[in-house]
Amino acid sequence: MAKRPWFAAIVIGAAAGTLAGLMGVGGGLIMVPLFVGLMGVEQHQAHGTSLAVIPVIAIFGVLPYVVNAYVRWDLALYVAVGSTLGVIVGARLMARLPARLLRRLFGLLVIAVGVRFLISGG
Repeated sequence: MAKRPWFAAIVIGAAAGTLAGLMGVGGGLIMVPLFVGLMGVEQHQAHGTSLAVIPVIAIFGVLPYVVNAYVRWDLALYVAVGSTLGVIVGARLMARLPARLLRRLFGLLVIAVGVRFLISGG
């Protein structure tokens, strides 16, 4: 990892947390490109670091939604089961991919999400 001031990591976390809480977007969509582009973190480490941080974002981010009854717990449970199975498969696949391919696939995901939101209006 390139030498960067510690506050760069805090700023990245604040941006990811703000957008996650405000828009419900995955913190990884924000953190991974910033880890790689601004902090010089290797692609695989950026993905892993993002996944390590997301539970903390989720715990604190969901609290206001719980208080305001904005959580569909039945839906959350089913998605959690599917996501748990999917993340196991995805993490194993990620470990086999070269960093360049992983970066390109991630870029395509970001573009696809952006295009979908632009076309559908959210």
